[in-house]
Amino acid sequence: MTVSNSSATWEGSLKEGKGTMVVGNGRYTGPFTRASRFADGEGSNPEELIGAAHAGCYSMFLAALLSNDGHPPNSIHTTAKVHIGQVDGAPTIHTIELNCEAEVPGIDNDALQEYAEKAKAGCPVSKALAGVKDIQLTAVLKN
Repeated sequence: MTVSNSSATWEGSLKEGKGTMVVGNGRYTGPFTRASRFADGEGSNPEELIGAAHAGCYSMFLAALLSNDGHPPNSIHTTAKVHIGQVDGAPTIHTIELNCEAEVPGIDNDALQEYAEKAKAGCPVSKALAGVKDIQLTAVLKN
């Protein structure tokens, strides 16, 4: 089994404090603050990292499904918009929008939609995010 490592450090109060996130033993290090998370402040935030993880996992899983059935893709580009807001009085990730563009020779749009839904259900990050009430998917076949 593979184990991935990340960490975060927060210093100070919620309003005035600041933090640093480290991904993969230092492959990425970035700051985050309350403003970068809930407003438009400088730095990243946990939801952006969740979005990047989801987009990356989804793209890889879709490529695996397609390749295993003899349809290796030329490219798959996925974006993830992670929405956080108040749900029952608590900050909650309530929606993730996955938007995928796939260039896959030899399949039609109906086939892509089937593979896209299987990838959404099967990718490990989608499974980890099962508590998110609404994961939306749009998949577009590029030629």
